[in-house]
Amino acid sequence: MSDITDLPDQGAQETSEPLRRALGDRYLTYALSTIMHRALPDARDGLKPVHRRILYAMRELRLASNGGFRKSAKISGDVMGNYHPHGDAAIYDAMARLAQDFNVRYPLVDGQGNFGNIDGDNPAASRYTEARMTAVAEAMLEGLTENAVDFRENYDGTLTEPVVLPAQFPNLLANGSSGIAVGMATNIPPHNIAELCDACIHLIKTPDARDDTLLNYVPGPDFPTGGIIVEPAENIAAAYRTGKGGFRLRCRYEVEDLGRGQWQIVVTEIPYQVQKSKLIEKIAEVIQTKKIPILADVRDESADDIRLILEPRSRSVDPEVLMGMLYRNSDLEVRFSLNMNVLIDGVTPKVCSMKEVLRAFLDHRREVLQRRSAHRMEKIDHRLEVLEGFIVAFLNLDRVIDIIRYDDDPKPALMREDWGKDHVRATDEKDYISPPPGDGELNEVQVDAILNMRLRSLRRLEELELKREQAELMEERAGLEDLLESESLQWDSITDQLRATKKQFGKDWEGGARRTTFAEAGEIEDVPLEAMIDREPITVVCSEMGWIRAMTGHIDLTRELKFKDGDGPRFIFHAETTDRLLVFGSNGRFYTLSAATLPGGRGMGEPLRLIVDLPNEAQIVGLFIHQPGRRLLVASSAGDGFIVPEDEVIAQTRSGKQVLNVRGDTRALVCTPMSGDAIATVGENRKVLVFGADELPEMGRGKGVRLQKYKDGGLSDATSFSFSNGLSWLDPAGRTRTETELSEWQGKRAGSGRMAPRGFPRNNKFT
Repeated sequence: MSDITDLPDQGAQETSEPLRRALGDRYLTYALSTIMHRALPDARDGLKPVHRRILYAMRELRLASNGGFRKSAKISGDVMGNYHPHGDAAIYDAMARLAQDFNVRYPLVDGQGNFGNIDGDNPAASRYTEARMTAVAEAMLEGLTENAVDFRENYDGTLTEPVVLPAQFPNLLANGSSGIAVGMATNIPPHNIAELCDACIHLIKTPDARDDTLLNYVPGPDFPTGGIIVEPAENIAAAYRTGKGGFRLRCRYEVEDLGRGQWQIVVTEIPYQVQKSKLIEKIAEVIQTKKIPILADVRDESADDIRLILEPRSRSVDPEVLMGMLYRNSDLEVRFSLNMNVLIDGVTPKVCSMKEVLRAFLDHRREVLQRRSAHRMEKIDHRLEVLEGFIVAFLNLDRVIDIIRYDDDPKPALMREDWGKDHVRATDEKDYISPPPGDGELNEVQVDAILNMRLRSLRRLEELELKREQAELMEERAGLEDLLESESLQWDSITDQLRATKKQFGKDWEGGARRTTFAEAGEIEDVPLEAMIDREPITVVCSEMGWIRAMTGHIDLTRELKFKDGDGPRFIFHAETTDRLLVFGSNGRFYTLSAATLPGGRGMGEPLRLIVDLPNEAQIVGLFIHQPGRRLLVASSAGDGFIVPEDEVIAQTRSGKQVLNVRGDTRALVCTPMSGDAIATVGENRKVLVFGADELPEMGRGKGVRLQKYKDGGLSDATSFSFSNGLSWLDPAGRTRTETELSEWQGKRAGSGRMAPRGFPRNNKFT
């Protein structure tokens, strides 16, 4: 392994390390940074660093949910300058998404202005929009000033930022998350807060609860755009149990009666993360390509709500059949993948079950509760210490005033003074308050508080207020001590908090009710294309240059039609819109067309090569209506061929189906229906050979067997007929001539044959 060596520079120290180690160390550093600081959310608050920093910066700017708005440029600028040293566009995009109620179940940012829409339009520039926090975001930040979480230095060490937010509710599941890291990804759907709170309360009461039991409280995702989940219950349970799976999500629609038997379908909710504009484009494409012939039109009548109109082509169409076809051919049904890959304690990436995610949140809430309680006890202890000093001052008010009035330096004098019982002013026994414990001296904190006390506080009423406050704080402190010493009391307190959160953001809160419902998918029947098409007569016209069209009705086949300059008729026949057409190319491939999808006959049509993937170098050998059960004779210019069942040449894709294998200069030349017990071939040398059809094998694909032997040239044409009816062809005058005495040309397959009978066409074709 070669080494990477830094070139010695002026005063630079020469270093070297193996290439494998150098690349490995650097890539590992990048991978860890991506996983921990960019792509994967924290299981405790469900946020990525950029979202956490946005909320913290908005809190520092005092953008409360009931306060004023600030320019988004100011917010993203503060986030970038103070906490998140990345592009302002990325920060603004992340903030804008937190304000989109169609992307986030419980928006954390209250946006004012254009923050994008469900059509997929981008938000306006940050200089135009304004934002503030929502009540949900404030619930995520509550307790931040009470030492609820750890803080760390920002990127330049000038400020501090929270490592994680306190989070009153399991935001990871409430709002979901998605991200792609190095070697791993995450995709979590949003859920309902009230249901999550119920699941957390059950998990507190029953720590060993099974994952399946939690589904009684959280039956599945709750998407901001609503919709209907049609995933089977056992699949949902397996997904939440393993942390991986998926959910089939459908739109919500209703059938609107228009009177006189007419109706239309109104889509009122579309699946999550489906852009409405692209959905309409896809449905319009399906209509244009006639993949769903029973669908006539799609219109967007949406305003603030979703209203997509789907018009059937006929009122006899079954709405469920129409929607079933749309589910298969558009994003009116999607599959949302679940991958609960999250950071446990902000460090370890792990694919978690629902129970593990909720347990991580509850453990975090318990730690927050303990830290906030300990912080409150510290505040109470400090206040009690100050209160003791105030009480001493009130009980010895005259002496305190004397010291402050006459002493040059009252602070040390107050601290030196012995405030024992001898100095206490006369008072009723019932009002007597014990002096501070110890040696009766005041400490620095108490003296500073006394010296900073206002004269207006020297009232009898204030003294009584101090006594009351001291008693209340002592009682609160005793409660906090009990709370910190008792695990059950801690869980009871967390349960009360969860109930309060559920009440605040539950079904009575605007947007708190469940939006996504559940239903059984049912079987989508495979409806044949012919069954969805109204049966109407048409005339199929294909020119020599391959332009195809379908003219309405059965017109006179001898009628003169218009073609492009230099072009003329090649195939023309009567058909119906329910027919399927077969195209045989000189490359040996069969292509399948639906007669209903052919371009109309008003113009010149469209090139057949645009409808199917027929190469430019390949020519059209045959075009005819598919008849199930029929057999076809196919042959190449080299004189090889076989019989193929017509049902086996149906192609399911535009690229067609290879049936006759050809190589080099050889091309497919003949495709004709089998209609008798004999086969006749004619070569370019005008020799005709007649043999029994039983000598030719029936195959699904291949090169075939030799039909006729040639010294020079190759096959010119082949046909099938019945010995009893004789062999027919068109003479130069256009009259049909039939030869019944064929013994002169009859022989075994692969023979040379005899010269064609007198009057045989000069083009060497039987038809």
